[in-house]
Amino acid sequence: MPRWLTEDEYGVLTAMCERLIPADETPGATDAGVVDYIDGLLGAFSFDPPRIWAGGPSSGRFGGTPGFATFHPLTALDELAWRTRIEGSLGRPEREFNGAVVGLQEQYRSGLAMLGPDFAHCEGEEQDRRLHAHSDFTELVYGHACEGMYGAPEYGGNRDGVGWSNIGFAGDVQPRGWTDREVSEA
Repeated sequence: MPRWLTEDEYGVLTAMCERLIPADETPGATDAGVVDYIDGLLGAFSFDPPRIWAGGPSSGRFGGTPGFATFHPLTALDELAWRTRIEGSLGRPEREFNGAVVGLQEQYRSGLAMLGPDFAHCEGEEQDRRLHAHSDFTELVYGHACEGMYGAPEYGGNRDGVGWSNIGFAGDVQPRGWTDREVSEA
């Protein structure tokens, strides 16, 4: 169930992300939960504390406590900056000290609408045509799709570490760290 996106937007974004990072002999965007990552980012302030910065110092995957499982509360300045980035300035003076800002939520809402509600049902060539026609939005989504594919799973993507497995990355290894041999062989 989507956190911020509507069901229809979630479906369009799923098709878009799968087109950008398709499954082949390795898992793709859908397998990795990329859309859940993006939806979580757009709805970060629907969580308490907001899902902006995972805790630490370690994930617990290689020992230590699973600190990434909890998120840090934000300072007032951090909250202002992240709300402006995600929600936009919304005409609020405290968010418009450098001018009006179109937030990620509005960029996604309008970008998904431009692709059309039928995007998920179009043939690949038509999907590609629409993605090229809206290249600024496609670039934005591609950046977030890569974050969701290869970032820490605690943020909602990289489900079961499939993105890391695709590239042969063990993930965060704190508190163990990397041995000299592992570093020199990389």
